Amino acid sequence: MTVATEVSVPQARLSIGARAALFTVIVGALCLALEGVAPWLVKWPAGWELPATQWVGTFLDWFLNGIKPVARLFSDLMAYPMNWANFVLGNTPWPILIGLVTALGWYLGGLPMAALGFVGLSFVLASGYWAESMNTLALVAVSVPVALIMGGAIGILAYEVPRVKSFVQAVLDVMQTVPTFAYLTPLLLLFGFGPVVGLIASAIYAAPPMARNVMLGLERVEPEIKEAAIMSGGTRFQQLFQVEIPAAATQIMVGVNQCLMAALSMVIIAAVIGGFNDIGWEVLLTMRKAQFGEALMAGLVIVVFAVVIDRMSGTLATERKRYDQRVAWAVIGVAVLFTAVFWTRLPNPSELTILDPLAGVIDGGLTAFTQANGPWLDALKNNSLFYVLLPLRIGLDQAVLPFTWGFQWTPVMSYGLFAAAAAIAVLMAWRGHLTGGLVMLILIGMLETGIANLPWPFVLTAAAALGWVAGGWRLAALSVGLLCTILVSGLWERALLSLYLSGAAVFSCAVVGGVIGLASAVWLPVWKVVRPVCDMLQTIPLFVFLIPVLMVFQIGEFSAFLAICAYAVVPMIRYTRHGLVNTPDEMMEAAISSGATEWQIMRDVRAPYAAPTILLGLNQTILYAFAMLVIAALIGTTGLGQSIYLALGQADVGLGISAGAAMAILALIADRIVQGFAEERRKALGL
Repeated sequence: MTVATEVSVPQARLSIGARAALFTVIVGALCLALEGVAPWLVKWPAGWELPATQWVGTFLDWFLNGIKPVARLFSDLMAYPMNWANFVLGNTPWPILIGLVTALGWYLGGLPMAALGFVGLSFVLASGYWAESMNTLALVAVSVPVALIMGGAIGILAYEVPRVKSFVQAVLDVMQTVPTFAYLTPLLLLFGFGPVVGLIASAIYAAPPMARNVMLGLERVEPEIKEAAIMSGGTRFQQLFQVEIPAAATQIMVGVNQCLMAALSMVIIAAVIGGFNDIGWEVLLTMRKAQFGEALMAGLVIVVFAVVIDRMSGTLATERKRYDQRVAWAVIGVAVLFTAVFWTRLPNPSELTILDPLAGVIDGGLTAFTQANGPWLDALKNNSLFYVLLPLRIGLDQAVLPFTWGFQWTPVMSYGLFAAAAAIAVLMAWRGHLTGGLVMLILIGMLETGIANLPWPFVLTAAAALGWVAGGWRLAALSVGLLCTILVSGLWERALLSLYLSGAAVFSCAVVGGVIGLASAVWLPVWKVVRPVCDMLQTIPLFVFLIPVLMVFQIGEFSAFLAICAYAVVPMIRYTRHGLVNTPDEMMEAAISSGATEWQIMRDVRAPYAAPTILLGLNQTILYAFAMLVIAALIGTTGLGQSIYLALGQADVGLGISAGAAMAILALIADRIVQGFAEERRKALGL
C-alpha cells in the first residue's frame, strides 16, 4: 500500500474588493450584451412600478387632514409670540437695536466683535431692507427657542432611556438627510401659506443639531462628576439638571450655535411658501425678476445676519472670557440718548436708499461684464456642458454628436473604448493592481453608457459591492433594499439624474478641495487666505449661493453645478487640511530621522494617517451636495430636486415626500458607505 503525502499548496485568493469589482463587471457586461433581447434589464418597465407616490399621498392626506385641526390650533397659538416679536423688533428704533447688538458684541468678544455687530447692522440699515430683516429676525427669535426645547428634550430622552437611543439617532439621521424643501410640502397642507409655516419648518429643521449636541455633551461628562453627584445624595432630576447639564454646557452651546444657523437657513428657504415680507422673500422676488443688483444686496443682508449670529453664538459657546459690562451699558445708554435727541429726525429705515446706487452699479457692471466677456463665458459653460456634464449624464454614445464634438459616435468606437479599457485593466492586474484595473474598467463603462442610462441591475450590484466592501453583508443588503424602494416607486430615472449631478459636483469638490486642503496644510500663508473664505462660505445660507452664478451664467444645469460645488467644497478643504496637519509627532520624527524627503513624508506618512479624516470630509461633502441639489432646482436642475420643488408648487404631498425620501435614501447610502471605508482605515491604522 502506498501512502500519499499531501502537500498543501498555498492558493492565491482574490481580495474582497477584487471579488466585488469582478462581480460588478460581469453584471454590467451581461446587461450590455443582453440589452437588445431583454430591454427590461436596462430600463425598469413601467408596468412593474408600484403607485407608491399615490399611496403615500393618500395616506398622508388622510393622516394630515386628521391632525389638521390640532395643527391649525398650534399655528394660531404660535402666531401670538411671532406677532409680539414682529411688533417689538419692528417698532424698536433702529439706533437702539444697533446699540444692543454692539453692546452684546463688546460683552462677548470685545472691540472686534462690537465692531462686527455695529458695521453689520449699519449695512442692513443702509440697504433699505431693515423692516424685512426685522421680520426675518422675528421668525428666528421665535423658532429657535422652540427648536432648543424640542431638541433638548429629545437629547435628554435618548440619554436617559438607552432603549430609544438607536431609534432617536435613526430619526435624526433621516431628518438631516431629507432635503429642506421636502419639509415644506406636508407643512403647507397642515398650516397653509403664511409666515407661521416658515416658523414651524425652521423649528423642526433646527432641532436635530441641538438634540445631537445634548446627547454628545451628556455622554462626555466625566464619570467622576457623575459619581460625585450620586454620592451627594441628589435625586436623578437634581443630578441631571444641577450637575450633568452644567458640566456639558460647552457642547450644548455648540448645539445652540448650530441651531441658530439652521433656523436662519430654513427661514430663508421657507420664504418660498411664506409669502411674507421678509428678507428671504425679497431674495426670491428679485431673483425671479432678474434684478441681480437688488438680489445681491438682499443676499448680503442674509450673509451679514449669518456672520454676526454665527460669531456671537460661537463665542458664547467656546469662549469663557467676558468683557466689562459697564462699557456695554454705556453703549446702550448712548444709543438711547441718540434716539431721544434725534427722535423727530430719525429717518424711516425702509425709505433709506443709500445703497440703491450700488445695486444699480452692480447691475450695470454685470451687464457690461457679460457683454464684454460673453463669448468666453458662453464657451466655458458650453464646453463644460458638452464635453463633461453631458457625457457623464447620457454617455459618450449619445453625447458625441457633430453639433457638439464635430463627429458622430459609432458602435465601433464603443467596442474600441471597451477593448482599450480591458487592456488597461489586464495591464494593471498583471502589475498586481487587479482591483484598481477592474474599477477603471467599470468607470470607463459608466462614461460610455452615462449615469442616467445605467442598467438598474448594474446599479444595484455596484451599491451592494460597495456596501459589502465598506461594511459587510448588512450594509450591502441595506443599500440594495433601500434602492429597490426607489426602483419600484417610479422615481428611478429622476434618482439617477440626481446621482449624476451630485456625483459630478462631489468629484469636483474632492479634487479641488483636496488640492486646496493640501496647499493649506503645506503653506501657512495659503491657509491664512483660505480660512476666512471657508468661514464665510459656511455661514452663507443656501439660497444666497444661487445669486452669483445666476448673475454670470443665467439659469441652467451648469449654474446649478457651480452652486453645489461652492457650497459643498468647504468640508473637503477643512478635513483634508485638518487630517494632514495633525499627524502624530512621533511618526513625523521617525520619518525625518529615516531620511525621508518632504514628498515621501506626505505620501507615505501624513496622507495615509489622514485618510480617515479626509474620508469624513468626503462624507460631509456628499451630504452638502445633496442638500444643495434641491435648492439648485430653482435655477434649472432636473431629477428629484425638481420633483420636490414642483410638488411644493402643486401641494402634492405624495410626490414631495416620496421624492424627498428617495433623495434621503441616496444620501444615507452614500453616508454609510463612506463611513464604513473611514472606519476600515481607522482600524488599519490602529486608531
